[in-house]
Amino acid sequence: MTTSPSPGFRSGFVALAGCPNVGKSTLLNRLLGEKIAIATPLPQTTRRIIRGVLTLPGSQIVFLDTPGFHKPKFALNESMVRAAEGALTEVDVVVMLVDAGRDPGEGDNLVAARALAAGVPVILALNKWDTVPEAARAARRAAYTALGPFAEMVTVCALEPAAATTLLPPVLARLPEGPAYYPDDEITDQTLRDLVCELVREQVILQCAEEIPYAVAVSVDKYQEGDDGDRVWATIYVERDSQKGILIGKGGARIKALGQAARAQMEQVTGQPVHLRLFVKVQPNWRKDTQFLREMGYRS
Repeated sequence: MTTSPSPGFRSGFVALAGCPNVGKSTLLNRLLGEKIAIATPLPQTTRRIIRGVLTLPGSQIVFLDTPGFHKPKFALNESMVRAAEGALTEVDVVVMLVDAGRDPGEGDNLVAARALAAGVPVILALNKWDTVPEAARAARRAAYTALGPFAEMVTVCALEPAAATTLLPPVLARLPEGPAYYPDDEITDQTLRDLVCELVREQVILQCAEEIPYAVAVSVDKYQEGDDGDRVWATIYVERDSQKGILIGKGGARIKALGQAARAQMEQVTGQPVHLRLFVKVQPNWRKDTQFLREMGYRS
C-alpha cells in the first residue's frame, strides 16, 4: 500500500547483493537498527529475499537482502540464485557488498557483471574495511573498483553504527521522488511465521554448525496468539535419520537447547512470552525435491 508523498519525498527499492558471507544481512540489521534477518558465520545463511523498510524524514528505502551468488549444487541453491538475480531487476539501486578483507575473486566478478547489467546505479561497498591493513588499502580499493563502472565506492564495517551514515547518503541521492510504500512503523514484510522459521534455523546453524546446517529447513505448523503469550508449533526437517538424532540429542538435550535459544529471540520480537514446541522430521533429499521446495515457499 502506498501513500501520497510530500513534494521532494524520495523512495525506492535497493538490493543488497554479493557473494555468500560478505555481511549483507548484518548490514541490513545495522541499517534498520533492529534484527530482521538472521546472520551467522556460515555462507548461504540467507535463502530468501528479505525486505527491510527504513523510513526517514523525507524518504523511505526498501532494502532487499538477497541470497549470496554461488554455484548451485541442489534445487534449493538454484532457487536461491534465481531469487538474487530476480531482485536485481526490481530495484532502483544496487549495493554490491564485498569482503574487503580479501582480494576479489571469481564470485565477485560474477556479481559485478550481473549487478551492472541491471541498468541501475550500482554502489560498491567494501565491507570489513577495518580488517584491511593500512598499507594494503590503496591496492585493495583499486582491485575492487576495477571490476566495473560503479556509480560510487564506499568503505564500511557492517558491525559499526557508522555504516549507516556512510552508505545512506549515496543511496538516497540516487532514489527517485515517489510515495511511501509502507507505513512509517513497519520495518519488514515478513510475517511472524517467517521470523519464527528463520530464528529456529539460525539456532540450528549456530549450535550444529559442524553437523547439519545446510540440510535443515523449518516450517511453522501452527501459530496461536494469546493474552498470556504466543504458542508456536514448528517442524525442523532434515534429510537423514542420523541428522534427526543429532538435533534431538541425548535425552532431548539438544532440541531443548535449540528451543530455549530460539524462544528467547522470539520474545524479543513479540514483546511477550512465547511457548514453542519443536518437532523433527526426516524428508530425504529435500534440497533436490522441487515439489517440497515449492511447498516450503521457495521459488521454482
